[in-house]
Amino acid sequence: MSTGILDTAVLRTEIRLFRREPGAVFWILLFPPLLLVILGSIPSFREPDPSFGGIRPVDAYVPVTVLLGLILGGLQGMPGTLTGYRERGILRRMSTTPVRPAALLTAQMLVFGGAALFAALIALAAGRLAFGVPLPRQPFGYLLALLTAVLASLALGALVSALSRTTKIAGAIGSAAMFPAMFCAGVWLPVRAMPDVLARIVGFTPFGAAAQALDEAAAGGRPDVTHLVVMLAWTVLLGAAAARWFRWE
Repeated sequence: MSTGILDTAVLRTEIRLFRREPGAVFWILLFPPLLLVILGSIPSFREPDPSFGGIRPVDAYVPVTVLLGLILGGLQGMPGTLTGYRERGILRRMSTTPVRPAALLTAQMLVFGGAALFAALIALAAGRLAFGVPLPRQPFGYLLALLTAVLASLALGALVSALSRTTKIAGAIGSAAMFPAMFCAGVWLPVRAMPDVLARIVGFTPFGAAAQALDEAAAGGRPDVTHLVVMLAWTVLLGAAAARWFRWE
């Protein structure tokens, strides 16, 4: 059987396993749009607010919920799964079969990256249908910023997987990194509502840069090249560190 067929079989298996995990499905696919609906149900969130640049808070929170799915998938979903495989010896046993362990890593990145993108579509649809949030006025720029953010999220998840010997350690490291990532993405306060100095600082983090790039594309402008470069730089840095320290056993 060819390597390509084996890799496809691994991907299909990982998709089936993901669909059987109600926790992953809920937190990655359903929780971000559910949070948006909850916030949008607050009357003041549906009124223009000068501190949000004159737009409604619910409009500002759509990019935030889009990034939340990426953060949960990258820091909680993928590391726990990969570390569990390593802990149970699955990766070691795969090394004795025609299936390459790298195929499993690729499949995991495709599954969680695809789930994050699907969650983004759900969040955009929920905002539009429930609260009349305009769709991104620069769709190509929005997609470019989103794909770049997905890469940064997966690279961060790969590094957490590389540094974790057990699922408990993966959960602890992922949780420790998740809250700063959520802050930078604007979960507690959207980046556009942050003081200028703080917004500039978080703009040098992967999710802070992603939030600003998505905001720019949603408003109809092109994402700032600086924000895209920041995300790509983090992707390369985190990916290189993950490759350096990742162990199959």
